[in-house]
Amino acid sequence: MYYNYEELHSRPSITPDSEIPENLLHLSHTFGYDSGRRANLQLLDDRTLIFIAGNLLVLLDVSTKEQRYLRSCSGGGIGSITAHPSKQYFVVAEKGNQPNIILYEYPSLRPYRILRGGTERAYSFVDFNHDGSLLASVGSAPDYMLTLWDWRQEEVMLSCKAISQEVYRVSFSPYNPGLLTSSGSGHIKFWKMASTFTGLKLQGLMGHFGKTAATDIEGYVELPDGKVVSGSDWGNLLLWDGNAIKVDICRKGGRSCHTGSVQPFALEDGQLMTMGSDGVVRGWDFETIDTADSNSDSNRFEMEPMNEMVIGHNVCLSSVVKSSVPDSFLWFAQDSSGAIWKLDLSFTYTTPDPECLFSFHAGAIQGLDVSRKSHLMATTTLDRSVKVFDFLAKRELTTSRFNQGGTALSWAPPLVNQSGGLLVTGFEDGVVRLLELYDPQQLHVVTGRSPKGDAKLRLKQAFKPHTAPVTAVAYERNGDILATGSSDRTVFFFTVGEKYNPIGFVHVPGPVQALEWSPHSHSENRLLILCQNGHVVEVHSPDPEAQKPTKTFQLPELPSRSFRFRSIKSRIKRDEEIARRQAVKEKREKEREERLKESKQPDVELEEEEEEEEEELPSIYIPDPPSPVYCGFYSQSGQFWLSMGGFDSGFLYHCKFSEKQDEDPDQQQDEPFDFMPVQNADDNPIRSVTFSSNRQLLLCGMHSGSIRVYPLQPGDHSLTSMQAYWELSVHDNHYGHLRHIRCSYDDHFVLTVGDDGNIFSFSLLPPEELQKSLQRKKATVPSPRAGLENEALAQDIEDPAAYSIETAKQKLEKDRLRREAELKISAKRKKLSELQKKFKQLPNDNKSLPEHVRLTPAELQLDQRFNEQAERVKAQRVREVRKQLGWEVERCRIALKKLQDWFRDSLESKVVTVVAICTNHRVSTYRLPSLTEPSSRLRQQSRPGWSDGDGTAALERRKSRAEPAKDSSELEEDEVLRAPVARPAGIKLGDRQVERLRKAAEKAEQARAKLEKRKQEWDQLYAEKPKENFEDPQDVQAICEAQENIGDLKLKSAKDFTVPKHLRMNTERKIAEMIALEENIREKQTEMNGRIMVLRDSKVRLVSQLHAQAQQLQRVQQHLGAHLHSPLPTLPTILPEETPEKRLQYSRATLERYRVLREQRFQAMEQEEQEGAAGLLEQLEKEMEGEEERGQEGTPCLLPSSVTREDEETAVEEGVELSELEEELLKEKEIKLLHMQDSLLEEMESSVCQFDAKLLLRHQKLHLDWQLKLVDLRQLMFYQELLLLKEVDRREEILQEKLNARMKEENSITSKLEECNEQLELKRRDIAKVQEREKALAAAFQASLGEDNKFEEFLTKVFKKKLKRVKKKEQTGSEEEEDSDEDSDEDDDWDDDDDDDDYDSDTEEGGLPLDDSVCPPGCNPELFENTLQLRERRLDLEELLVEEKKSAEALEKECDTLIKKEKSVKSSRKAAEGDLELVNREKQQKLNELDVVIPFRLHQIEFIINGSVPSDLTQTLVLNRMELSQLQERVMQLQVEKSQQRDLYFQARQQHVRLIHDCKDMDAEMQVLEKQCSQLMMMKFGRLVNLEALQTLSGNRTLEELKQEKLLQEAAYAKEIKQWDAKVEEGHQALMEVTKCNTECLLSLTTLFDQKKELEHKLNARQKKIGRQLQDFSRRVDQEEIWRLQELVKTQSQQIEALSREIGLLSRKGGHVLPTGQAPLPPLIPLSTPDYTHTVKPGPGASVQTASSTEVTQQAGS
Repeated sequence: MYYNYEELHSRPSITPDSEIPENLLHLSHTFGYDSGRRANLQLLDDRTLIFIAGNLLVLLDVSTKEQRYLRSCSGGGIGSITAHPSKQYFVVAEKGNQPNIILYEYPSLRPYRILRGGTERAYSFVDFNHDGSLLASVGSAPDYMLTLWDWRQEEVMLSCKAISQEVYRVSFSPYNPGLLTSSGSGHIKFWKMASTFTGLKLQGLMGHFGKTAATDIEGYVELPDGKVVSGSDWGNLLLWDGNAIKVDICRKGGRSCHTGSVQPFALEDGQLMTMGSDGVVRGWDFETIDTADSNSDSNRFEMEPMNEMVIGHNVCLSSVVKSSVPDSFLWFAQDSSGAIWKLDLSFTYTTPDPECLFSFHAGAIQGLDVSRKSHLMATTTLDRSVKVFDFLAKRELTTSRFNQGGTALSWAPPLVNQSGGLLVTGFEDGVVRLLELYDPQQLHVVTGRSPKGDAKLRLKQAFKPHTAPVTAVAYERNGDILATGSSDRTVFFFTVGEKYNPIGFVHVPGPVQALEWSPHSHSENRLLILCQNGHVVEVHSPDPEAQKPTKTFQLPELPSRSFRFRSIKSRIKRDEEIARRQAVKEKREKEREERLKESKQPDVELEEEEEEEEEELPSIYIPDPPSPVYCGFYSQSGQFWLSMGGFDSGFLYHCKFSEKQDEDPDQQQDEPFDFMPVQNADDNPIRSVTFSSNRQLLLCGMHSGSIRVYPLQPGDHSLTSMQAYWELSVHDNHYGHLRHIRCSYDDHFVLTVGDDGNIFSFSLLPPEELQKSLQRKKATVPSPRAGLENEALAQDIEDPAAYSIETAKQKLEKDRLRREAELKISAKRKKLSELQKKFKQLPNDNKSLPEHVRLTPAELQLDQRFNEQAERVKAQRVREVRKQLGWEVERCRIALKKLQDWFRDSLESKVVTVVAICTNHRVSTYRLPSLTEPSSRLRQQSRPGWSDGDGTAALERRKSRAEPAKDSSELEEDEVLRAPVARPAGIKLGDRQVERLRKAAEKAEQARAKLEKRKQEWDQLYAEKPKENFEDPQDVQAICEAQENIGDLKLKSAKDFTVPKHLRMNTERKIAEMIALEENIREKQTEMNGRIMVLRDSKVRLVSQLHAQAQQLQRVQQHLGAHLHSPLPTLPTILPEETPEKRLQYSRATLERYRVLREQRFQAMEQEEQEGAAGLLEQLEKEMEGEEERGQEGTPCLLPSSVTREDEETAVEEGVELSELEEELLKEKEIKLLHMQDSLLEEMESSVCQFDAKLLLRHQKLHLDWQLKLVDLRQLMFYQELLLLKEVDRREEILQEKLNARMKEENSITSKLEECNEQLELKRRDIAKVQEREKALAAAFQASLGEDNKFEEFLTKVFKKKLKRVKKKEQTGSEEEEDSDEDSDEDDDWDDDDDDDDYDSDTEEGGLPLDDSVCPPGCNPELFENTLQLRERRLDLEELLVEEKKSAEALEKECDTLIKKEKSVKSSRKAAEGDLELVNREKQQKLNELDVVIPFRLHQIEFIINGSVPSDLTQTLVLNRMELSQLQERVMQLQVEKSQQRDLYFQARQQHVRLIHDCKDMDAEMQVLEKQCSQLMMMKFGRLVNLEALQTLSGNRTLEELKQEKLLQEAAYAKEIKQWDAKVEEGHQALMEVTKCNTECLLSLTTLFDQKKELEHKLNARQKKIGRQLQDFSRRVDQEEIWRLQELVKTQSQQIEALSREIGLLSRKGGHVLPTGQAPLPPLIPLSTPDYTHTVKPGPGASVQTASSTEVTQQAGS
């Protein structure tokens, strides 16, 4: 079954009843390619490609480049395409209202199947399954419906909503036919066709990105094992396993797989193919990707591609299709940059380079224009290219590319360029380029070159008039001026010629949309400027010959008029609504008049019609911001038409400039004076307009991408004939806005471009006629200008930041002004220098004058204020200079501080070297850096343990719950067992009774103290008694030590070694070890430095001492002869390295000397500052050292001069003869001086030797150095261990936190469980107590009944009766509120008792319900009342017991829950401990792998094989010799301990058997004693009693008081009984007298009765006659009386019942009121009125009757 394509495809829409032919325009060719559309390339066979172009499907022959077309059937566009796996069919999924999916057969192109109802608005993607039996489609907004089709049956198989976001792609799994995958904006979703009990359904699972940032997924590939590899925006591959990301695949070093977005597209030959927006295709190893896994937190997996092919640097691949040839490696790729590539992905050495088959514009077409002389057109876009097409030959001629994208284009008219080869192009950086089009083949004739191509574009001139994108260019009607408009709100004018020169520019109120010069029909030459924000400006053409301003190119005096559009659409709609209503009203008026003529009755519906007409009219709406201007054109001079977008679309507005042009353009409001409605354009405004050359066709480019053609009458500038139209959907209906439309120069072709990147050419003639008329014509490319080959290329403007013409002009003007200012400043400075020179010459001239005419300094000074002003200016400038140099001063200070901190303060001590005096031995201190305070975190030796705050809180909770407040029922326990007895106070006992009570109390107190002491002894014994599972602490400690030290102890290197908790190492402990080691090192070094410094100080003292001794020796030698002088020893000096602290000391002289040297150095030579400074410092140090040496040498040299003088004196005196005595004295003096000389020399030599001997400290320092080297090795090992620990520390911290959380949770649950068990135990005790109280209450009831009580059964039933009770409400108010609540609760209880009488379970024997509110006759009322009270107590206890049991059950459930939870938490804790143990084991294994350096001497190595030390010592064990000896000794100790332990065990076993026998004997003896005690108690007391209570029983004062009270009351009652006996006797006497009187009265009464009977007999005989008459009346009266009495009886019974309830209630409360069932006592007979009452003694068994005398008389009278 096939459909007819001619019946299906969309056709032009034509105004009905118009004469416009349907085939007005014929599609000629398409030059564009919508490269930005997803998956817009499919392959039908090895030479035919298909892609979507707006409303067309283009079938492109790759070899011949011929095109075939299929139109959209809906007219709303095409959403997606795909090809069947067999290539016999292809699918076109359309757009529009309820679009269809059409399957075409290939190559016949006949519609084969139509799928309907898959989505609401548009399809975004379609795809077949692997065998082509099913088709999947997904819709776009608003429903995003995913549908699976059985396309051969044209039926929907499954359907559901995919997601509420845009879906880019959906596909079937090639390996599992029941699985699908969809992806799109920020999501990927995995689908499954699942069988349910309701049938087959689609189940989707959304992919979770987890830690990976969400990304749009353009492409994906499913792997054979179900995993999916998808792309990302940042260039990495995402491997999905299930619905989660397994790894994020990137290249080595964290580089992305592709630069920009990436799409995997195929899995072939063991490699995954990917393409990216960087124009590269890469192949990745499939096995590596499939098994990829990541161990790091970043979830990344790094790998490198196997193969790579670079397509190009400006290539952005978006989709690929594979060739249909079997085993082919050819692919066709869609390039979003506007190309179709042919790729060979075999990745071999013979693989050809990528081939670009077709090249197109990329993105929206920004500019279009046609040649006025040939069938050529030029286009430009933001892809930085300008293309020229021959639309007659249907081919592209040439392309030129630039650095910026093109935004506007115009073909120069023949008036400007006769050859018709000049293009003016505007670009987005504000540059305008003039491009010459010429035929390079003709250039070959002149130059002899052989250029390629049929046309070429050459840059003629480039200039930059704007700073923003150029939006419009237009030539003046005479071709003398070029105008350019930009979005920078300027319009620039240029003169046209060989070189375009700027005239000037004008500012406009908004970004320029279009420029329109007035036609030749207008008298004045003006430019109409349309702004995007609704402003329209008309300016006069500038005069190119006018005087040009020198400072700026702005033309402020250019005449202009402005128009600001004000919306009138809402008013038009309002007027249309008013007209419509008026028409409806007139129609109804006519209909009403007709009805009135037919029937004269009034119209009933008039009011309803008036109400309908009174509905509110549409309001006036002015859009803010105003609607944009799309296009416009002149109609007449001063008048123009505008097409608006936004709210004001749907009309063409006829406007004119107002006369008032003084207002601000932004505040101006102008309305059109006329309008033309555009049908079906409320949401589809006109974007572009053009006329045919004869103005008989108006061609409009619509916002929806369609072409609309209006036939016009000649000369119709007001567009009155613009009624009928022809419209055809061409470009994409959603985003293919038709921005430009043009007619060819001969009106045979119509050319359109849109925002969808498509370029269409249509012919106004049928193809046959067009071919005939143009068979001899072809498009001619202009010939090159003469001399073109000799001209140099024009200079282009490539820098986007280059100055514009106006900016360059302004900069030149600023430079000129700056140069003039500099010249003026230099002239002023020259004049000032001359004045200064003249001023300096004046004092000299004054000094040369004679003194009498010479001026004094005061006279030379003109005014003191000048000096003051100069001082103020100087001070101000000094402050400014200091302020300016403040930053530099502070920088130098900080720099000096940093140098000092780094080189001086960073060291705690400098290196001091002490040199021996006689030898070259020396010893130096250690260089110690300053100690920084370690952080508290590093000082922390161990982690803080878990605080027992939770346990303490839980314990407090347990304590608080374990000590509940005493229940009121416990306080009332005594009241339950006995009723309170009122006892009068103040009973005085006798002396004997008091004494007896005192003695009993003392005895009881002694017994109680004795019992308490015995109890304490027992408690102490029980406390000391070991528990059943008691173990000796010493034994426990010994066992623990044995378990730790005995057994198969693993070495640390063992694989199953378990690290003990105290040996576990972490980062903090290791850092603490390192800190301790560093502190130990520092301590040792500091100690050694201190000893060396002491030695240095001793040398300093020794040097000063030696100098002093040398001076003393010189003084001694002054008095000795020269021949007796012993040579002076060489005096030691303090070397600079021994006092390094003096190196930084300096004086003022040192600084002055440095300044002098610096000046000399600068005068001598010019060197760099740093080198000069370094040399100066060295020279200064040498001079200072020389001065110090000279100073030290000069001190002992002071004396030789004196010596020489003394020698001279002695020489002079030698001529004098001495006496013998003088000679003796001289000899004695000489001997003394010689001795002194020798002793001084000896002392100096010994001091030097002693000092040198102290330098043996160097040996200790060498030993310390050796130890420190070992410590350095240990420190290095610690650092390596620290690095390893840091790697594992994070995992360990996580596991430790997890374990701590589990332990905390376990402790919490354990504490809760213990607390719950304690509460449960308390509840069980409370239940036992309540049950005991119930038993005690029953015993008290039985005791109250006594023995042989005839009402025992009744009272027992009353006591055990079950009643339904209402729970009492909690009373939380004042006492009055409590009373009122209590009353209301009692009333409710009574009501409930009345309502629920049937709840009583016990009944009397007769079956009647038990009435517990009435005490039976003969029963003791107090006993009955006590029974009722006991029953209330019993009910309270039962309720309390029920509540306690419920609480206990709840606690048991809670305990069970906690036990289960505890088990699960324990298992999780053990798992966490296991994980932590594994980490510690792994950490220990890594630590074991570290190498430890241990130096040994040869005698320490005892591992000898064959008499020599082996080269491989890896199997050796390093032990301390002391530890080895201890281990050997320990073997002997363990053998001795083993024998001792055996002896101890044998002795303990014997003692254990003996103690068991003793316990059995004691138990038997205790049983015998208990039996004897029981027998004695039965003999003495008759029952078993509590001996402790008996012993502590003291005298009961209350009992004694009650006994005394009883005696007193008995005496009082005996006295009162005597008085009552006397009164009774008196009463009996009175009764006898009254009885006699009554007897007499009764006799009289009997007589009267007899008389009455006689009279009645007579009356009855007389009244028989009258009785019949009154019988009826009397019956009626009797009946009424009976009814009245019955009502009275009912009322009284209700009152009785109410009184019974009240009495019963009061009796329950304890009031002394008898129940209603007991008869009241008879009243006493009043003795004071015997005269008015007569008594008659009744017979036996009769009751006594009394009556008043008045009543008797009345009865007798009757």
